[in-house]
Amino acid sequence: MAAMTDEEADALDELWTRTTPKLSGKPGYYTTHMAHTMVVDNLTAQWVDAMSEKTHKSATEIISELVREKIAASA
Repeated sequence: MAAMTDEEADALDELWTRTTPKLSGKPGYYTTHMAHTMVVDNLTAQWVDAMSEKTHKSATEIISELVREKIAASA
């Protein structure tokens, strides 16, 4: 992709300044899907990454399975 000229950058800046996007009021993707982001320790992150690579599953799938196993075991 070619770099913008100063004139193109100024025009784009002016466009975004004059035409601010309107918010819909409805929650977007990150609000609905990333609302439960959490921080884990390095060992946990490495283990989940390794299992993700080994099983070809996402980190979310691996963690969900672990939680469901814990819930089933405690029921």
